[in-house]
Amino acid sequence: MFTGKASPLSQQGIETVLGRLEVDAPALWAVLTVETSGCGFLPDRRPKILFERHCFSRLTHGRFDGQAPDISNRSAGGYGDGGAFQYARLTRAMALDREAALNSTSWGLGQVMGFNASKVGFASVDALVSTSQASEDAQLDAMAGFIEQGHLARHLRNADWVQFAFSYNGQDFQKNRYDEKLALAHKRYQLGPLPDLTVRNVQLALMLLGYGGARFVDGWYGEATQKALVRYQQRAGLPASGVPDDATLARLSANLGW
Repeated sequence: MFTGKASPLSQQGIETVLGRLEVDAPALWAVLTVETSGCGFLPDRRPKILFERHCFSRLTHGRFDGQAPDISNRSAGGYGDGGAFQYARLTRAMALDREAALNSTSWGLGQVMGFNASKVGFASVDALVSTSQASEDAQLDAMAGFIEQGHLARHLRNADWVQFAFSYNGQDFQKNRYDEKLALAHKRYQLGPLPDLTVRNVQLALMLLGYGGARFVDGWYGEATQKALVRYQQRAGLPASGVPDDATLARLSANLGW
């Protein structure tokens, strides 16, 4: 459940959103980096999520607070580990109230909350979930929809990270130094190169095939990526060059149905 094609960000997807929001690439990458470490999927092909127990409590009018306080609670927090553990929490909540559980979960690259599905252009929360399973481009589009409907792009253009953090992440954003993290990421991308999409796509493919962990995808071609690529090439019967050549890219795409 919740697995899909899980295809990677494309140059067209990035450029479409940059033009739509009229923001620069460093600002967009700063948000992606802070929200989900720059990758919208887990190694098991499911979208990255975070289940919010206080939202579930609110949407179910506290009916399950006494029964399951760890997943239904008026107080935010109690998240526990990321990754698969969040799906375990979501699954338990779905057994109590499926729609409320999906609406209480943030999805994909931009961590768009399910209850915002209609605001970002989806007919239902199920539609948001389905498109989040398909691709990072679709996840990015949903994030752009949230930024657009909230008139938040102006904060990105002005590098006003306090206002953006407040509007995007909520009034408690300072507890996690959300604005500071955004400012640091933005400065890094202004000064240095942006993530390389070809490298990033190779990393995502390798991660989904079992060659890297949850933080493997970053768009930088380092030693870990090279070693993982060599292992893949050896097992695939390709020249073990550690270089993402055309033959390797084609085989990766075929393996994943991209």
